[in-house]
Amino acid sequence: MNEQTVTSPLGLSKTALVVEGGGMRGIFSTGVLDAFMKQSFNPFDLCIGVSAGANNTDAYLGQMYQRNYKVFTDYSVRPDFISWKKFVRGGHLMDLDWLWETTIRELQIDRATLFQSPSQFVIGVTEVETGRSVYLEPNDHNLEQLLKASSAIPVIYRSFVEVDGVKYVDGGITDSIPVLEAYRRGANKIMVLRSRPQSYTMHKSKNNLLTRWALHGYPRLLRALENRAHTYQEAIAFMRRPPAGVQIIEVNPPEGFRTERMTKELEILAADYKLGYDIGEQLVREWKA
Repeated sequence: MNEQTVTSPLGLSKTALVVEGGGMRGIFSTGVLDAFMKQSFNPFDLCIGVSAGANNTDAYLGQMYQRNYKVFTDYSVRPDFISWKKFVRGGHLMDLDWLWETTIRELQIDRATLFQSPSQFVIGVTEVETGRSVYLEPNDHNLEQLLKASSAIPVIYRSFVEVDGVKYVDGGITDSIPVLEAYRRGANKIMVLRSRPQSYTMHKSKNNLLTRWALHGYPRLLRALENRAHTYQEAIAFMRRPPAGVQIIEVNPPEGFRTERMTKELEILAADYKLGYDIGEQLVREWKA
């Protein structure tokens, strides 16, 4: 979604959960959502996730407590997943192929629980050819591929992910925080789980030489990458100045949050997970108050 046109929906009445991505920074929303699961807390009619946020939402709706904590602190820190050695040899810096194959085999989501959830589940992806945001509801046929597509950061993961004949990449390119999409779908009470402290501002930057070379055949995708900061800041502006009658609960990691996109230190990941978990418990108390 390169142009944010906000149309006020009629009959706003839904509650929504929006979960931002951010690679390993997703450890924070994993903690929040595990706290929600522990207390059987799901008041959301609609759940929209992007990238790591989509995968965390998937585990939440599948009721797989601490499943993604294990993914972040075990599978994701192995050299099979994040490897500069692989990357300089022409492979992926973040090997989603290995991660998906391994976790599907050893930690597959409880599909029956996921698809029986009363919450509508929507995954944000970016269409390669058009450079536009697309929001898709997964089914039993395409669930894993959609989740993988939403996490496929160009260049860091060298391939595109094809779902039902269409090539997609990371949903965070075009809509990192899909709060506007939740609003368009009729939500008037929206909780947004962020992966950055509240003070964070994304600044516009040019695509680097490697990105321009790797994506030279996809000019619309390159434009979307260059426009990312604009759409990101638009989402933040909307959250902090919502329309009348719309309540947005922005949940940020604290300023001391240390996890970065490719953090592998277990001590940092465990501490930032606990930050999320403690905040999740507080959110449940406040929602019910």
